[in-house]
Amino acid sequence: MKNMGFLCSCSTCTILVFIYISMLICSNFVVHSKGFQFDSLLQLPRSGSPRIGPRAKGVLSVGDFGAKGDGYHDDTKAFEIAWKIACSFPVRTRILIPAGFTYLVHPVELGGPCKSKITLMIYGTIIAPKSPDEWDGLNPRKWLYFQKVNHLHVVGGGTINGMGQEWWAHSCKRNKTNPCRHAPTALTFHKCKNLKVHNVMVVNSQQMHIAFTNCRRVTVSNLKVIAPATSPNTDGIHISASRGVEVKNSIVRTGDDCISIVSNSSHVKIRNIACGPGHGVSIGSLGKSNSWDQVHNVLVDGAFISNTENGVRIKTWQTLAVKVDNISFVHIKGTSATEEAIRFACSDSLPCEGLYLEDIQLVSYTGGVTKSFCWEAYGSSSGLVQPASCLKCPDSFIKQKVPSVLAVDSF
Repeated sequence: MKNMGFLCSCSTCTILVFIYISMLICSNFVVHSKGFQFDSLLQLPRSGSPRIGPRAKGVLSVGDFGAKGDGYHDDTKAFEIAWKIACSFPVRTRILIPAGFTYLVHPVELGGPCKSKITLMIYGTIIAPKSPDEWDGLNPRKWLYFQKVNHLHVVGGGTINGMGQEWWAHSCKRNKTNPCRHAPTALTFHKCKNLKVHNVMVVNSQQMHIAFTNCRRVTVSNLKVIAPATSPNTDGIHISASRGVEVKNSIVRTGDDCISIVSNSSHVKIRNIACGPGHGVSIGSLGKSNSWDQVHNVLVDGAFISNTENGVRIKTWQTLAVKVDNISFVHIKGTSATEEAIRFACSDSLPCEGLYLEDIQLVSYTGGVTKSFCWEAYGSSSGLVQPASCLKCPDSFIKQKVPSVLAVDSF
């Protein structure tokens, strides 16, 4: 077994490779019990990987399992093998996607539960197949799909590229003669807990870029999410049925919502983001087809909005099954591409309550006038709010304004 870069084709060799790597990782963890210490990556994603050997200190490189990294050959199987080994090992393991390589990965599900914590170190580039035909017979909503993993860390400075151009060209939003159909989310985390995603760039997704669904205790930082303003339905960060999510120090410039929060999500903090172009920061849509949706305890604190359709908005369907409360927008500045820089469209039956605005300055991108639109939206404001707040403001909601901001700090 002199050359671990050689991937055996027979089942016997595969088993031997598995045993060899497991023994190798074990010996490294015994010698290096403190684990791998890499340079902290600050600010926004940058390229380059630390100088570590593929077998050093509990690190599995996808290249050791046959990945070519030439952007042409299918490297999916190598990713699956590396994940299977890391997930089955009893101590923290790191999977390395090295810098200087481009890995073509087809739709793949990487799941838990795993025996230990895993760190996925993305220093190179991962690309999707260009053609939608590659999803024939597969779930069209998934590309890179992580599920039921606890204590997963995704870090690096590399790039995930959805190669979404052909999907956009076939979208019914681009051409109304095209049939409307689902398209993949580039990076999905489903039923994950204690998740950290840091210093990664996600570009040109087929549809949504990053989705957190049914997750708990998530920290997202120093992300850069980029797609053309004309790319349809390319939400930057989508949070659904999740609790305890913090997104901070990130840039999102796409063709749809920079951040969308939907479907029974709560205790969400958004801090220090740059957003636009796109549709701004959105709560909703909620309550479609009479579904029960509740979003509460959300704080957006510190956002620079640039040329978005709306700066901040809440959008619900007129049903009896929608509840929105304790939503705060603080320190929001920038420009709106439309007249309605603030839009809160709530349900007749269950109005939005406990809304709070403070230090808002959203002016027209074209130099015109901006305004607020409110429908069944109750709350209060403090300090400068431009355009002027349209929230209905009974005494009971004035008293709620401080708790509505602080409540999200409790998760």
